[in-house]
Amino acid sequence: MEMIAPEDQRTAQSAATAKSEDALLDISLGPHHPSTHGVFRMDVVLDGERVVKLKPVFGYLHRNHEKIAESVSYLASMPYTDRLDYMCSLTNNWAYALTVEKLAGIQVPERAEYIRVITAELTRLQNHASTIGFLMQEMGASGTPLMYAFREREIILDLFESLTGSRMMSNYMRFGGCRVDLPYGWLKQTEKVVAEFPRFLDEFERLLSSNEILLARTQGVGVLSKKLAIQGGITGPMLRASGVNYDIRKVDKYGIYDRFDFRVPIGEHGDVYDRFMIRLLEMRESLKILTQALRDITAGPIMDTKTKIRGFRPKAGEAYGRIESPKGELGFFLISDGSPQPYRYRVRPPSLINLTVLEDMCLGASVADTVVIFGTVDIVLGEVDR
Repeated sequence: MEMIAPEDQRTAQSAATAKSEDALLDISLGPHHPSTHGVFRMDVVLDGERVVKLKPVFGYLHRNHEKIAESVSYLASMPYTDRLDYMCSLTNNWAYALTVEKLAGIQVPERAEYIRVITAELTRLQNHASTIGFLMQEMGASGTPLMYAFREREIILDLFESLTGSRMMSNYMRFGGCRVDLPYGWLKQTEKVVAEFPRFLDEFERLLSSNEILLARTQGVGVLSKKLAIQGGITGPMLRASGVNYDIRKVDKYGIYDRFDFRVPIGEHGDVYDRFMIRLLEMRESLKILTQALRDITAGPIMDTKTKIRGFRPKAGEAYGRIESPKGELGFFLISDGSPQPYRYRVRPPSLINLTVLEDMCLGASVADTVVIFGTVDIVLGEVDR
């Protein structure tokens, strides 16, 4: 039997390692859109078509949101929150207003609380519908599902425009309430939209949920385990798709969510299909909340009369406020030193936190599936690169 010298053995191992590394391919998806979520890049290492390493690269849209907020008044930051998640400006407004209200001990009138719930759940409807439409496009479907989703989104944005004067950058919430009351006929129009939305959902689910191509591309793909989801601080539909029963609307009962009867849909496998289905089911629960809120909304003031916006100076202290935004936990941390500007202003964006497990979900997947997995994270780069 021929003996191999230790030096020769090390040389053979180095050659084998080099050969293995030579077989890997480094590619960069971006910084153009690898999907439809903003300027983003993925540096991917492939073994054939299988992902062995993935690094998300972002920062192309960084606008210094948090430092700007520390040099302007509390109210002046409200329009900046619109641009965090530019699909969901009204929920962004609410999270920031809620934090300032906790910091300053401000009470919100009941009518304003109902308006906040209604606008937030309408926002959830248009966000989830758009996310599913984008996901189908990333999967290679024709533009039909996305156009169906955008048809419904346009109807909801029309409601936002008639209420706030803007379709996307609403700048509507105020500390202690809302900027303006509902215009004449707005509730009736919203009731009509809510009543007709289930027809779209039924069509959407029938078109997609049992499609054999969708099932093949999503079931068992991009699995996020329950343990990793919890350890990674993942929130929102991604967390619930992995089987964790956690929704801030139920946990914190912020606003008046304790008045509404709705359930929290939970997934079983944590794969792409579960994340798709959770968003469909959550839209049905949002419709339940909207039906109850539209039925029970009361007359009355929309602003706390004791709150003085001009010259607003909360007492020294700190507060953290959070809501269940369509993408997950959106939180703001504020420190006041008694001046007209926050001493410290910090955003906890769900898009950034949820993005941290992208590599874990993509390891072993094909490069084609990577884009699909990324689509179910549902990020907006304005929030990631704040």
